[in-house]
Amino acid sequence: MKKWMLGLLCVLTLVGCSIGKDMTNTPTKKVEAYMDSYQQLDDSVLNDIDTILQDTKYTVEQKSRYKELMKKHYKDIKYEIKEEKVNGDRATVEVEVEVRDYSKILSSDVIPDELKDEEGNYSEEAYYDYQLDQMEKAKETVKYTLTFYLTKENDDWVIDDLSESTKQKIHGIYIY
Repeated sequence: MKKWMLGLLCVLTLVGCSIGKDMTNTPTKKVEAYMDSYQQLDDSVLNDIDTILQDTKYTVEQKSRYKELMKKHYKDIKYEIKEEKVNGDRATVEVEVEVRDYSKILSSDVIPDELKDEEGNYSEEAYYDYQLDQMEKAKETVKYTLTFYLTKENDDWVIDDLSESTKQKIHGIYIY
């Protein structure tokens, strides 16, 4: 009797583990985990910010401001899964995201007069400070519908590399 119950317990444990994996191994769950990683500021997200900042002309203080700005941005991302389509080992997941819209600030080529000297020149550092000030004040949001493409590899769904425009939309810096 004990062997029979032990065997049943082992079978139930194995079934439970495989069901648990199957429930998290869907295209939708993978995209949710990806989007949640931004909201939860996972290490990979923070490392990506640091990598981006390495290639900027920002001062140390500006880099710190930008990082804090993006952390707040990522925590505030709202998303909703709209649709999942699976076709064999390929899948798409449509997601509506709502993010703070920094595109108008970043695309503006208007330089306030107070940043210019008597000859009409301006300090790049002062301009970056101004731009960060504007980004910190930004309240306007924008919604995008994004399509994530996934491929099943070794029974595990993997998100394909995102397009540059999809990344920019998530970061709120997409310029039309």
